[in-house]
Amino acid sequence: MRKANTQFWGFSKTKRIFVVIVLIVILCAVVNYARNEGRVVLLSTTVTETATSNNQPVSNNSAKETAAVVLNPVQSDEWRTVRMRVTAYCPCPKCCGEFSDGITASNHKIQADETFVAADRKYPFGTEMVIAGYNDGNPVEVLDRGGAIYGNRLDVYFGSHQQALEWGVRYLDVKIRTR
Repeated sequence: MRKANTQFWGFSKTKRIFVVIVLIVILCAVVNYARNEGRVVLLSTTVTETATSNNQPVSNNSAKETAAVVLNPVQSDEWRTVRMRVTAYCPCPKCCGEFSDGITASNHKIQADETFVAADRKYPFGTEMVIAGYNDGNPVEVLDRGGAIYGNRLDVYFGSHQQALEWGVRYLDVKIRTR
């Protein structure tokens, strides 16, 4: 009787299992990187940001509790305040590049003298924000996304490039209400 060959492509069974596990980990990292617009986001960071952004205490009690915070964010009619880096943009090719067609990421067609913001994906479209010095202090909706807009960063929309330049970069306390 012939002895079974334990070698396959020059690797033992144990090494093949190890290689498969490493490839799965790499694939998961690539998928996570792509889903987060080219940013490396650790699960612990996402859990902490989600929990604190929903005014829920972060607890180390159990994995089930942590998963519930991520999967079931609390929506509220209450306003909360977050310190944010607020920049500005307009619909020109200089600001929007190939996406300067007048249609936002939420498929909203931009009208003249309209006010809205581009925000990170953690703020769903339709989230209302009050930004000091913008729209006379009235709430504006999240209607757009941006390649450089992640975390606690916002882009406020202006109809002209000059207005966007004049806004500059501001660090402001922004009131947020998710519906």
